Amino acid sequence: MSKVTSLQLMAYAAAALLLSACTATLDDPSPMFDHGVASSPKPWTQATPNYDSDTVRFAVFSDLTGGEREGVFEVAVEQMNLLRPELIVNVGDLIEGSSDRSEIDAQWQSFDDRANKAIAPVLYTGGNHDLLDGVLRKAWEERNGPRYYHVRYRDVLFLILDTEDHSEKRLNEIAQLRLDAIEVAKTSGWDAFAETEYANLPEDETGMISAAQAEYMRDAIAKNKDVRWTFLLVHKAPWANDDMASWQSIEEALGEQEYTVFHGHRHSYQHKTRKGRDYIRLATTGGVFLPDAGLSMDQIVWVTVDADGAHIANLKMSGILDKTGKRPLNGDALCLDSKDCPED
Repeated sequence: MSKVTSLQLMAYAAAALLLSACTATLDDPSPMFDHGVASSPKPWTQATPNYDSDTVRFAVFSDLTGGEREGVFEVAVEQMNLLRPELIVNVGDLIEGSSDRSEIDAQWQSFDDRANKAIAPVLYTGGNHDLLDGVLRKAWEERNGPRYYHVRYRDVLFLILDTEDHSEKRLNEIAQLRLDAIEVAKTSGWDAFAETEYANLPEDETGMISAAQAEYMRDAIAKNKDVRWTFLLVHKAPWANDDMASWQSIEEALGEQEYTVFHGHRHSYQHKTRKGRDYIRLATTGGVFLPDAGLSMDQIVWVTVDADGAHIANLKMSGILDKTGKRPLNGDALCLDSKDCPED
């Protein structure tokens, strides 16, 4: 599988700068905005064309596993390709998970093959399905590298965190409870899963950020104080109980900097404001629908960062059509919004 390197990211930035150098500026709008209307009035509004060579555009997708629905992620990749993002990020749960290494490798190969069809680099974030036991953790590290890291693209900083950063002992305890809960889901459904011990652990909501990971993130923040915006990609919500000192230290390090948090896990959309910043929980990009949990839909988030800030648009996959008026691939055959799906 091809992985994104610093040289590749620099190449993307260089290409963007080259394109901007070849395009006319607003001070001299021709040929960007040329016309033959010499007199007033003119048949258009007076707004300035929304052009900025420093603009960064990227896409975010959400959980595709946790009951993955076949074909949805493939459609999402084609839809993101239509949008032409510079980068693609996500909030984790990229594979279903297993206790068998050969099955884990097969699942990763399947995800890698599909992700590599994206025209932009895809930065991986780990979720509980990807990391919640020693076998999964080892597979991640051998195939993908570090479980948490940061990327600076132009003047935007991405902090990719691991919210399953437990001690080995606690990781194994939770892993066993999770396996028991998954068996309940298989035999009795996801409503029964919600009543299991695993589903009601504090860690199921918050996960865990280790002291070492928090130190790494604080250092990345300190070394990139000049960025325009910071985006944090996490799977779970370590701030949920307001008692995780490691997470709070990351927030404190960010201080007055502009930042946005994207997370997932609950398979329903939610927007909250914390410390004056947007904390956005995404729904799904192929994971099982849980409409009782809230707004349930397959989605992609489109983010534009320009001189005025970060602008976030939630795009329902059901409404992203190609030039023929259809969803890419076999998208028209898929149910991409829970309210439109037939009941079992």
